[in-house]
Amino acid sequence: VQLQASGGGLVQAGGSLRLSCAASGRTSGNYVMGWFRQAPGKEREFVTAITWSGSSTRYTDSVKGRFTISRDNAKNTVYLQMNSLKPEDTAVYYCAAYMSGSWTLLSDSTNYHRYDYWGQGTLVTVSS
Repeated sequence: VQLQASGGGLVQAGGSLRLSCAASGRTSGNYVMGWFRQAPGKEREFVTAITWSGSSTRYTDSVKGRFTISRDNAKNTVYLQMNSLKPEDTAVYYCAAYMSGSWTLLSDSTNYHRYDYWGQGTLVTVSS
């Protein structure tokens, strides 16, 4: 599976961006898709994840109510709608995927070691 993230850019605080992650290759299967981010000098952190069906999602506390993850399996694409952006959201955003044996999101969906496939990252910069 190959992942291609796009949609990053420069935005003012309070603004919005929508990131996309297009998957190609062997995309059939129960893949959990996630977004992680890494700010300069910091470790990569979990942002959000979604099951193949889209029925289950998980968010880190700092983005709840502002970010929304969704997916369109017909287009093999996952989206991250980011609203009310803050300067502390500035980071490189990575999409990632793993094949899951469960139809629900397990706790390990927040662990980047669980993910087998990674996109190249897209930079989001939020100015104050």
